[in-house]
Amino acid sequence: MGMFHSMKVGDLTIDSIDWEMTPEWTFGTFESWGGRERIRNNNERIYYFYIDNWGDEPKLCLMERGVKHARIIAEIKAPAELVERCVDGQGEAAFYERTFAIDESVRTWLIEHVLDNGDASLVRPIKEVVVVEDMGRSLPLWDGTRDAGDLIALPAEPAALTDEQVADLITSWNFFDAEHNPGGRFANHLHDSGQRTIVDQRTGLMWQSSGLDIASIRSINRSIVELNRAGFAGYHDWRLPSLAEAMSLLEPIQNDKDLYLDSNFSGEQPFIFVAGQRHPGGYWFVDFKQGRAFWSSGTIPGGFGRLCRTLSL
Repeated sequence: MGMFHSMKVGDLTIDSIDWEMTPEWTFGTFESWGGRERIRNNNERIYYFYIDNWGDEPKLCLMERGVKHARIIAEIKAPAELVERCVDGQGEAAFYERTFAIDESVRTWLIEHVLDNGDASLVRPIKEVVVVEDMGRSLPLWDGTRDAGDLIALPAEPAALTDEQVADLITSWNFFDAEHNPGGRFANHLHDSGQRTIVDQRTGLMWQSSGLDIASIRSINRSIVELNRAGFAGYHDWRLPSLAEAMSLLEPIQNDKDLYLDSNFSGEQPFIFVAGQRHPGGYWFVDFKQGRAFWSSGTIPGGFGRLCRTLSL
């Protein structure tokens, strides 16, 4: 666990900080239920500092983490240049990896200025707010048919694709992609099924309107088996979409959730696994936040899932 320190965040007293925990470690530790021996039960909470670089400026934050639990509980008002140096020190990090471990300089500053009865004014507690998600305009109700008159069949089989093949796939189907085809627009015919799913009569696919929480690809695949066994929405043939199928959902304009996606889909799954690996190595994802396909060599801790199924003829 390293050195023990305490701090106050509002009415909460934190007895120790886990200096070894990093964003990279969290998936194997908490989503795999105790992937490291330090996790003893579902109710245990661990606290660690990290850099959040998803906004306009990087922020130093304090995370409360447990099995299937994650909550940012405070932002620390650290000197901007200190936090920026920490981000710069990450090297050529992937564009889509925006959370970083703190470095020794940030740790030293925290010990000297914040922890153990330090300056409480530097700690800004973040209250947990329950937000009801706006699911956008009302879609027309699905009439139970598959074809609206211009049905097309997208590539659906899992495939290992090179960067060049993905670029060709995007342009050949005219999918929107912020890098490879910013002028692209694939027309969908989305309908509300009334059972937490959305039907696209252009592709003949039914989609989860929400999806699966962040997990490793092995955990995602286990969840798919469990979901099909239970018969989500009355069906037993849910699967990961192919890259082409997932790309078909990208919209050329961000919605009010800052996603390149129809607002009737939940914003809780900002990037998703697809049924396709990258050749020669890595996994392909579709990122609705950045509006593009991307791949990760494995340093990314996991991904979300938005499952689909092919409608019967």
